[in-house]
Amino acid sequence: MQHEVTDVQKLLDKQGYVVTPGWARRPVWQYNRENIAAPSFRIKEWDYYLAGNEHYAVAFTLSDLGYAGLISVSLIDLVERKEHTETILTAMPMGRLGLGRTSDDGNADFRNGRIHLRYTVKPHRRRIQCVFRDFQDGKTLTADLLMKQPEMDSICIATPWKENQKAFYYNQKVNCMPVKGKVNFDGRDYIFDGRKDMAVLDWGRGVWTYDNIWRWGTCSTRLNGVPFGFNLGYGFSDRSSATENVIFYDGRAHKLQEVVFMIGQDDKGNFNYMDPWTISSSDGRFEGIFEPILDRKAKIDMKVIASDQHQVFGHLTGTAVLDDGTELKMRDVIAAIEVVHNRY
Repeated sequence: MQHEVTDVQKLLDKQGYVVTPGWARRPVWQYNRENIAAPSFRIKEWDYYLAGNEHYAVAFTLSDLGYAGLISVSLIDLVERKEHTETILTAMPMGRLGLGRTSDDGNADFRNGRIHLRYTVKPHRRRIQCVFRDFQDGKTLTADLLMKQPEMDSICIATPWKENQKAFYYNQKVNCMPVKGKVNFDGRDYIFDGRKDMAVLDWGRGVWTYDNIWRWGTCSTRLNGVPFGFNLGYGFSDRSSATENVIFYDGRAHKLQEVVFMIGQDDKGNFNYMDPWTISSSDGRFEGIFEPILDRKAKIDMKVIASDQHQVFGHLTGTAVLDDGTELKMRDVIAAIEVVHNRY
């Protein structure tokens, strides 16, 4: 079942249940924090940006996990196959990071002794400014990126969990935003040219169950000169009402059914993330081979709180089929696909 929601409505009713689970091309659900049926320390809000090209990428995170705030910057070099991520944690923000109720209300500003990270949102454009002191080896990272957001489809999803109907996942991905500007670190400028270079916004709000594994793949590029990308995701919340799997082409979302990432395993059942993956959709409209370049991985194990993260960057070759049957050939397009297991 793929239930597309088109009417603007509240996300949650007064008892804390998702009013209409499904997917949408724009954020039709109104996030109403006052109706969340969970304590403030269980509410999760995040604004994550990833900008990149075939040579490098940069990611910025402002995340309020209720009992902890997470502010993070990643610099990824796909040519030299290296990355560095620096994260700052704060205690018990519980809404004080000021993240907006909609993705269009995306102004946010965080600063402490090491970092100043600012998101500024105006009609049809977004800006990220960052100064991160001692990002690595005592050296400062700076960034100033401007993203254009033309009128185009995005992918939104609002779904509960089967085991807890008052837990919910509300998410919007805005792909294929042209990005212009630069990041400077260690004497090098990482330039984003505003034409072929693109960014994605991962905007999310929710209350999760304790133990979850999600899989998420994203791509924003140009194919034959036309804006092209995709969002693939599964394994997180109850997707019986809709998937979040779409192809983006020339500003329009083309809906897919189920997808699966097939990753090789060793004799102990551990995933071989750096071996080629196979990606396949149940409707036969998305098929590809993903060849990894770099695994940006992080692991935290504090027993009760644990996280095992693998965000793999690589080249994807395959076929994507639009709603009208048009077949698009993908050859070595850059994508990022992650598998994350969280317990918190």
